Amino acid sequence: MGCKDQVVPGLICGEDICKLREAVCVHVEKVYDNCREKDCVEDAVVDFVDNVQDLINNAIKVKTKDAEVVAVLADLEDVPFKRGFFTVNVRYKIRVVVEFCYKDVTGNIVNSSPKVGYVWFSKTVILFGSEGKVKIFRSVDVNQPLPLTCEGCNDGCGGLIEQDNLPIIKVEVAEPLVLNTRIKRVHDKHHHCGCDDDRSEVNALIGPQRRVVVTLGIFSIIKLVRLVQLLIPAFNFCYPNKECTTSTDENPCDIFDTIEFPLDQFFPPQKFDLAGAEDHRC
Repeated sequence: MGCKDQVVPGLICGEDICKLREAVCVHVEKVYDNCREKDCVEDAVVDFVDNVQDLINNAIKVKTKDAEVVAVLADLEDVPFKRGFFTVNVRYKIRVVVEFCYKDVTGNIVNSSPKVGYVWFSKTVILFGSEGKVKIFRSVDVNQPLPLTCEGCNDGCGGLIEQDNLPIIKVEVAEPLVLNTRIKRVHDKHHHCGCDDDRSEVNALIGPQRRVVVTLGIFSIIKLVRLVQLLIPAFNFCYPNKECTTSTDENPCDIFDTIEFPLDQFFPPQKFDLAGAEDHRC
């Protein structure tokens, strides 16, 4: 197959190299360091939104119906005596939906309605983020909320937003795998101090109480990136090379005709069809 006259996004052939038009300076996020993590969060206590202690106390069985990461908090600190390296502290907030199985007053086994709870998981990694102590000033985007540091942004005289030049933390995370859900007796601690009372206890143990704990598997990639200017080769502006396909009330079947028959849904792939599967052929 011959090369096209116009280079479009996708694979290119050797003849396309001669179609390079210019070297372009772009402002992009460059990844300075990254790592992949495979974490097994074992027996993490679920904090429920509602009061479900009675359900926990009477439950015969418990299972997690769904789990998803709903928020990630992260910050970084310099690593002493190691230039350019940062300690990255990451905390995941995981939403879980739990269902309880219990006996009602008549002795029948029933399932509760789904109950929502949250699990927190923290980890720390060390990554290289390079150095840079300059201040960055950029113009104000009227469509974005103003940051805390904004000198003269509202004075009508062209005030600029001030930003630091620290590395930017990026976390990519897959949805958690629920490996186990069970009810466990957990000792809850509380603090009180009656200094004049010899019977008072510090860090007294209340319980043990029955709590729902889950074991989750989490796959994530943690990156440190910086905004830098890079010189890259360019063919041309990226013009759209096809028209948009729209769905309207007049042509829903025309859109349906463009969808291939989902054979994989009717004939699930075998073990040797899957990428990474071991070859057990004779």
